[in-house]
Amino acid sequence: MPTPPGSNAARPARRMSPSGRPAGRGGRQRTGPAGGGGRQRTGAAVPVGPTPGELTDYAGRVLDVAEAIPRGLVMSYGDIAEYLGEGGPRQVGRVMALWGGGVAWWRVIHADGSLLAGHERAALSRYREEGTPMRLDGDGRPSRVDMRRARWAPAP
Repeated sequence: MPTPPGSNAARPARRMSPSGRPAGRGGRQRTGPAGGGGRQRTGAAVPVGPTPGELTDYAGRVLDVAEAIPRGLVMSYGDIAEYLGEGGPRQVGRVMALWGGGVAWWRVIHADGSLLAGHERAALSRYREEGTPMRLDGDGRPSRVDMRRARWAPAP
């Protein structure tokens, strides 16, 4: 028997973040060229990939590299993807967002050395503790990691 329109029976369970809130963009729908252009939802199940509890092989390899980064050094999201020969900066960022809390997440950063938005204080504290080379802003405060001096290139 077909599922009646509006029924929740055909929908997959909502993914939850580690904080217990629904994962994703907080229920906001994307609009514009990249967001589907206002298409109607059909209720069909759309695969969204593994849930936060399901660690994929790729995610495990990303986390292994993140754990191997020595104190005081960093790698960019793109550096890790290039080292693994798979994925890209966004895929590495997604892995770190879902599962990176158990590794030295502050050592995986943007290619320009900028700090992770919302985590600046925690990251700066770790950088000071580890002696990570920093670049200073006009006021003499650390503003970003000095990628020329702090980038780690693991042996292949």
